[in-house]
Amino acid sequence: MKKIQNKQWIYSKIPEKSVDQSHYTLEENILTISDLKSGQAILKAAYFSIDPYMRIQQSRNNTWEEPHPLNTVQRGAVVCQIVGINDSNTTLKKGDWVLSYTGWQEYAITEISNLRLLDPKEVSVTTALGVLGMPARIAYFGFIETGLPKKGETVVVSGASGAVGQVVVQIAKIKGCKVIGIAGSEEKTKFLKEIIGAHEVINYKKYPTAKEMHQELRRLSPEGIDIYYDNVGGYITDAVFEHINLNARIIICGQISQYLGGLDTPEMGPRFLHKILYQRATIKGILARDYNDRMDEMLSEMIPWVQNGLIQYHETIIEGFDKLPEALNMLFFGKNKGKLIVKV
Repeated sequence: MKKIQNKQWIYSKIPEKSVDQSHYTLEENILTISDLKSGQAILKAAYFSIDPYMRIQQSRNNTWEEPHPLNTVQRGAVVCQIVGINDSNTTLKKGDWVLSYTGWQEYAITEISNLRLLDPKEVSVTTALGVLGMPARIAYFGFIETGLPKKGETVVVSGASGAVGQVVVQIAKIKGCKVIGIAGSEEKTKFLKEIIGAHEVINYKKYPTAKEMHQELRRLSPEGIDIYYDNVGGYITDAVFEHINLNARIIICGQISQYLGGLDTPEMGPRFLHKILYQRATIKGILARDYNDRMDEMLSEMIPWVQNGLIQYHETIIEGFDKLPEALNMLFFGKNKGKLIVKV
């Protein structure tokens, strides 16, 4: 009977503002191969996905679901290898790379039906957490099906150097749009311009008010804005609303500027709905889970784009299971570029 020493990060305290290690408890337990029931596998974690939605789920109020329960393993997507399996009918086998949603633990037992097989010969397995994972899914379907892009239109993407934003920028280019990417440093705007090819870039730290941001948007896009893919919220969104065109489409994917102190009590912004009225614009919120059952559809188009270099991507990889809470905190202070991942 093989025994496995396991470590888990338990979500144990609701954050009031920033989230850090004080909101988690590191625990250890023992797993054994004999614990496996029919149809189950035991997984060894290799790469953990760090995502803004984790902070949303720490709200005291219901969001798209009930708050993350206290005193349970922090949820999240993980790239793992199968180290044990109990199912004679599956094609999965020991040693296979898979994507699971088993959260912040070094080892986990889960149902085989919950796993997505990964092929490391096709693309890097880490892409299942970013450019070919959940962030890409909401970028792809959110932009194409809610944004309804047309060739020649102008698109603004906030949080453009993040896991979702970097994909949106490049899909917008593929669709023939002019793209303006907004990010928070010279390094990030250089990445947007030189690596993934945004037509124009804005370092929002140089334009710290809605008025200044609005003026820069007008300078870079005198033609106005047709699609806004919003990952940030706050004054940047206020500025965009002052410059939208007739029948503009506003896509709300995230509001990361509000996820710390303003998660349950968001800051008050300008009253912008009259702009929506004048321009007959639409605003729609989108969630990645709404497209869960269409993953194969996205991958059939996105995998070739990644393989042939049409889609570039960046990953920020932090090493160490002990760094998971610290890595989540990083998201809200702009310390990552592209997809943030923790490697065991």
